[in-house]
Amino acid sequence: MSKRKKQQQQSNYNQTKPKDAKHGNVKPRDKSPQKEQTAKVTCTGFTNDGKGIAEWEGKQLEVPYLLPGETAEIYVTKKGRFVNASVKRILEAADSRVKPPCPYYYDCGGCQLQHMGNRAQGHFKQDVVNALMKPFGKPNAIMTMDHPYDYRNKSHTSFGMNRKRQIIGGLYAQNSHRIIPMDECLIHDPKADAIVGTIKGMMKSFKMEPYNEDTGRGFLRHVLVKVGKKTGEIMVVLIAGTQMFKGKNNFIKALRKEHPEISTILLNVNDKNTSMVLGDQEKVLFGKGTITDELCGLKFEISSKSFYQINPEQTEKLYGKAIEMAGLTDEETVIDAYCGVGTIGLVASQQAGRVIGVESNKDAIRDAIRNSKRNGIQNARFYQGDAGEFMTQMAMHGDQADVVILDPPRTGSDEAFLSSVVKLKPSRVIYVSCNPETQARDMKYLTKNGYQVEEMQPVDMFPQTYHVESVAKLTLKM
Repeated sequence: MSKRKKQQQQSNYNQTKPKDAKHGNVKPRDKSPQKEQTAKVTCTGFTNDGKGIAEWEGKQLEVPYLLPGETAEIYVTKKGRFVNASVKRILEAADSRVKPPCPYYYDCGGCQLQHMGNRAQGHFKQDVVNALMKPFGKPNAIMTMDHPYDYRNKSHTSFGMNRKRQIIGGLYAQNSHRIIPMDECLIHDPKADAIVGTIKGMMKSFKMEPYNEDTGRGFLRHVLVKVGKKTGEIMVVLIAGTQMFKGKNNFIKALRKEHPEISTILLNVNDKNTSMVLGDQEKVLFGKGTITDELCGLKFEISSKSFYQINPEQTEKLYGKAIEMAGLTDEETVIDAYCGVGTIGLVASQQAGRVIGVESNKDAIRDAIRNSKRNGIQNARFYQGDAGEFMTQMAMHGDQADVVILDPPRTGSDEAFLSSVVKLKPSRVIYVSCNPETQARDMKYLTKNGYQVEEMQPVDMFPQTYHVESVAKLTLKM
């Protein structure tokens, strides 16, 4: 059994009760210039992003890495009206506390829930969705993963130098551009981490300097890896500060020798002082420049900039539930709003009369049309534009739609779009959301304007993090 698998299994059964930060179970305090004091508190609940709630001197504190029912000593730092809190020592641990399997957990910040067992994570997310959706009824039991690791099909690693002038690669620390040197991430695809490790090892022999954000010098900024979970195809994108790639051919040859599973390699140039990972210039160094993966029985072509769901195993559960809620009978007209590269609309097209996808991003629409042709789908059409304006025009011209499927960004939809749904009057609205808070807000508008909620289904798309996906079915009141 691999070391990675042993770490994960240990986390599921290790119920040791931590005493202090030396055991790696609570985050060491940050050094802070503000006045700091200690306090003893008992955690009474969770915030929606997984922090513990505790009362102190009449204030409600949000304490990262603290679990309900636990008693702890905490550091409290006051700055003006703001109060920050962090765990000093766990005095009485909850049964759900485990030792995080990832050695970088408390520094990285990419995951927020590894200090609780996997079952407890599911309960936490269920409770969050239940509370948010209480005005509309009781959601179904959350759909979880049997193996809640290794699920990400996309990862990106940043490169730099440490104080000893050694090349390091890893993820940024929370709220900073400080790189945490990492050999692996337990939610990344293991093949991606192995490829990144090889690249890091090759950099010195190829005299490839990491990019320095302060001076603007150096070459390699990031490495982006995308993995087709079903097909096994792999894309590697070298994101550089310049297009001058010395020893390019030999580097590509050496990398492919170590990893023949790589399907395509690209050079992306980002020479701007920006937090954006990818730049505008791109060149294919090997292969066709894209990879293909399968989702719900369809094939999707993925480019470096394509949006594609991070966790395809859970996406199939999510989309399957959404299509079930839509109740399609091969006759309906379906609007796929915020359609992206067309994934859910193309899946729905197999059971619908026709599908109309609308998306403002022209690159995504181009990908959607390409994906439609690749799968031989005849009953789906995709249009670039504002989905709300598109549906308002449909209503003005007397056109009808039976089902509207929407999957907006984390900020949710807006009143302009929701009012267009109300004007078009589809009999069913299927709302897919990566943020149940904004979903609940938008559903409140729809229920005030002629719709009722029939079913809600949470899905754990992002294990080890506080994020949770939710899909809801709303029907037009007769």
